[in-house]
Amino acid sequence: MRRRRTAAAAAPVRAALIGAVLLGTAGCGAGAALPTPGPDRASATPAAPTSSSPTPSATPVTGPYAALGDSYTSGLRIPPQGGSPQGCGRSGANYPSLVARQLGIADFTDVSCSGARTGDLTAVQRTDDGTNPPQLDALSAATRLVTLGIGGNDAGFLDVLGRCAVENVRHSLTGQGDAAPCRAYYTTGTGRGEVQRKMTATGERLTAALGEIKRRAPQAEVLLVGYPALLPQDPARCAETLGSGIAGADLGFVTEQEQELNGMLRQRAEAAGVGFVDTYASSAGHDMCEAAGTRWIEPLAADRGLAPVHPNAQGQQGMAAAVLAALRQQH
Repeated sequence: MRRRRTAAAAAPVRAALIGAVLLGTAGCGAGAALPTPGPDRASATPAAPTSSSPTPSATPVTGPYAALGDSYTSGLRIPPQGGSPQGCGRSGANYPSLVARQLGIADFTDVSCSGARTGDLTAVQRTDDGTNPPQLDALSAATRLVTLGIGGNDAGFLDVLGRCAVENVRHSLTGQGDAAPCRAYYTTGTGRGEVQRKMTATGERLTAALGEIKRRAPQAEVLLVGYPALLPQDPARCAETLGSGIAGADLGFVTEQEQELNGMLRQRAEAAGVGFVDTYASSAGHDMCEAAGTRWIEPLAADRGLAPVHPNAQGQQGMAAAVLAALRQQH
């Protein structure tokens, strides 16, 4: 009887552990890219503004425009996938492409790549399907607009969510430990101080990268783009999506870590004298625990082959709107 009850109790947390594996896969590579071809450097056709489309700034933003970043920028698994290398998971419907079209910028280069870290801005990045040149090579003295979305992989943000799944599995099977085992792991346990050390190191590398961007593209307007909300403020709203695999207090811990990551990005942007794009506030109510059609972030059981815990097409549209709003404020 005890064995049956233990197995039943472990079922939801085993599902969470499977989800953690999915997270690791999605964060590191593009997976099965859709084969629709698309150039990295495109002549963007201006899109006619609609009632829901942000209008361009009063002072025109001109190109050349270079988009840099990780999978949240590249649009991992969002069709149409294309560009070179295919392992970057670059979408023709990602937020940089939408921004370029909305602003009518024809000279647009997208070098964002799934799994990118700050080191990949200045070094070759190897993917499951090809290598991506150093992203900063896309910049020149002629560049007039740069967007950068990076830092989450350096800080190991998705690793935190994966660790939460593992610690909750351990707690469920043994019945020992804190009711918020993941928070305990990172605050008083084996991982004590790990998150903060990574966050500090990421910030230092980011400051260096922003300085290099300004050196290579001294005339460019530079925007550092933050990360949208993955989880709601109320963990109870995730019960249907995530089940009981991760304690509500640990979901709250994950939310705190994302807010800290975005806060660090904002501080580094301000210190470097570049703009910061807050996509967290505008994505409230569109997290992974919302229904399809409302959410901007896909849950662990992602829809239609999309990447788990990554923005979908609506999410990219929301991020594009945030970037355009930031540009309007500065012009």
